[in-house]
Amino acid sequence: MANALCGNGCVAVPCGDLGAAAALAESVPMGGAYRAKSSFPAGRVALTAGEPQPRSLHVAAAGQMNGNLTIGKAMRWWEKGTQPNMREVQSTQDLADSLRNAGDKLVVVDFFSPGCGGCRALHPKIAQFAERNPDVLFLQVNHEQHKSMCYSLHVHVLPFFRFYRGAQGRVSSFSCTNATIKKFKDALAKHSPDRCSLGPARGLEESELLALAANKDLQFTYSEKPTLVPIAEAIKMEAAAICGPWLPLPPSATQFLPQGSDNELIPSGR
Repeated sequence: MANALCGNGCVAVPCGDLGAAAALAESVPMGGAYRAKSSFPAGRVALTAGEPQPRSLHVAAAGQMNGNLTIGKAMRWWEKGTQPNMREVQSTQDLADSLRNAGDKLVVVDFFSPGCGGCRALHPKIAQFAERNPDVLFLQVNHEQHKSMCYSLHVHVLPFFRFYRGAQGRVSSFSCTNATIKKFKDALAKHSPDRCSLGPARGLEESELLALAANKDLQFTYSEKPTLVPIAEAIKMEAAAICGPWLPLPPSATQFLPQGSDNELIPSGR
């Protein structure tokens, strides 16, 4: 942050350093030319005799004289251009709940890595798709932070995308780059139109949920849903139960009779 002297005796500073020069000009007498130590990285600031500094410089520097200069955290590339319908997944439970609570809305899961050049190059286009499709939910999964979860979901190539829609669950899964962005466009056009889904959102596959629950590195629990039992099997189970409401049935009661057998039911009127 080197400073220089103008011909008229005023302090000349680079753009953005007016507050620093004003602080020094206000705190140091201007009677004679001399050099003074500075706390800024430039090391020294040269001051010389001249006209008093403008009052505006003193006012601008007032907020910096008694505190340290701070610089805000730079925005990470996957945070740039994000839309209201885009957000980063925080945990495995967050991903599962977001898919299950999405209803009939199309959900695009974007698996990326901060060090992936292809992911970074593709991100601006994904943000544009999100802006054009406000009814589609875009979930970002940071592979570096969720390696174990991605491993259980069999995501080994980046960038990688999965599309989920209502009761259908996962409807598309692929990897693409800027060169093959047409795959993303086609999938978005195919699965984004309005439709009525029968039943609640399916979300992750049953096998994926079980794999995530079995992963000891993840704090995720899942109880397997009961499966439907065929009626014949249900009758056998009920008959075999202790103190069951029904009497035991013969094995033939749960078997289909071949056509033309002696035990075939006789139609009425014969």
